[in-house]
Amino acid sequence: MCTRYALEKDLPELKDIRDAISCSQLAQKFMETHGKRVITDGEVHPTDIVPVLAPNSKGLKTVFPMQWGFLAKDNKRTLFNARLETAGEKPTFKEAWQSHRCIIPASYYYEWQHFKSTDGKVKTGDKFAIQPAGYTVTWLCGLYRIEDGYPVFVVLTKEPTTELSRIHDRMPLMLPADKIDDWINPSSKPEEVISYALSDMIIEKV
Repeated sequence: MCTRYALEKDLPELKDIRDAISCSQLAQKFMETHGKRVITDGEVHPTDIVPVLAPNSKGLKTVFPMQWGFLAKDNKRTLFNARLETAGEKPTFKEAWQSHRCIIPASYYYEWQHFKSTDGKVKTGDKFAIQPAGYTVTWLCGLYRIEDGYPVFVVLTKEPTTELSRIHDRMPLMLPADKIDDWINPSSKPEEVISYALSDMIIEKV
């Protein structure tokens, strides 16, 4: 599961993304209506507004500010993750899975170790920063839609690698940079693109 990640403003690979957001009229509109600025540095939390890559009306890869979380159908919960295994079937995510896929740039994501205590309850332990080996930018796969005129997104999660399973029973879906265009292309088949998902991770205790 993914409910925290980080952005580092000094990463040169993210400069164009930060520059695009600084000129975004939608980012200004978010500020005026939601009272929140777009996060481009530091730890990101659910409901934050962040830079996200998605196609524009002409199909070109574009940076958009989006808020993290889909409102559930009961209007009582906000969903921050979607399971890769069922996203193409569940009514909440099915349309987005087919034609509204996005990429969330991150430096790395955070996960807390989950374990069962002596009383049988699941508890959290150490916090870890995780990113794909050989990468300084982590490209998280997500789905997006429009709610009340504003774009919102969720992060896709999948079964963890053997190493990560010692920390948590889920991990976010991550792709190499050269597969970003394929993932966000509404005409592509997501089932084919996910075969390029990254699994070799660098894990560091925070």
